Amino acid sequence: MDGLDDVRTLTLCSVLIRIFVSITLGAILGIERGLKNRPAGLRTYILVCMGSCIVMITNQYVYQAYNTGDPVRMAAQVVSGIGFLGAGSIIVTKQNQIKGLTTAAGLWAAAAVGLSIGIGLYEVAITGGLSILVILRLLNHWDLKIRQKTRTLNLYVELKSGSCFADFLHFLKLHDFYVENIQSERKGISSDAAFIITLRALNASVTHDAMLSIIGGSNDVSYFEEL
Repeated sequence: MDGLDDVRTLTLCSVLIRIFVSITLGAILGIERGLKNRPAGLRTYILVCMGSCIVMITNQYVYQAYNTGDPVRMAAQVVSGIGFLGAGSIIVTKQNQIKGLTTAAGLWAAAAVGLSIGIGLYEVAITGGLSILVILRLLNHWDLKIRQKTRTLNLYVELKSGSCFADFLHFLKLHDFYVENIQSERKGISSDAAFIITLRALNASVTHDAMLSIIGGSNDVSYFEEL
């Protein structure tokens, strides 16, 4: 226990250890995101984690050296300020599909890990960093499984030129689909239109993949994509 207290005390050796650990954990998280070609990758995660660590070390130094100030004030600024960086990784496609939420949450969590390292809570930082990695890497498969079991679809749909939107709605009704919402940039939906539609299968026996197969079999649809 004494050895752990030594590395928690603010010394040159403990500072170097903290920065090294923050770079290592940030790199591990960044590599995972980079392999999935996400907006924030290796360098971003390292900088966020290490930067948060440096802020916390500086905060601890000011508090101990000058015996003044709030020991968590700078940390609070990091927690709120990282939101601006996270927001920059969130994009909305022309199909109104939101991407980057997991990356933004990962950046925020990486900042928290960096703050834990910066104050010397190595157990919390390492446990938290590995937990984040497990969530990003392993739970993605479970998330996809859950989404594949839903009977509600959010689709971006493009109709063929000359197709009638009313005919497409009739097709959905014949296959026991309930239309919950429709969004279109145009005032009216006519032939050769593109829109976003939310569908729910009224038949409990219809699977998620079967719903996609039915939509793909429509003669009125030229292109569709699940959001």
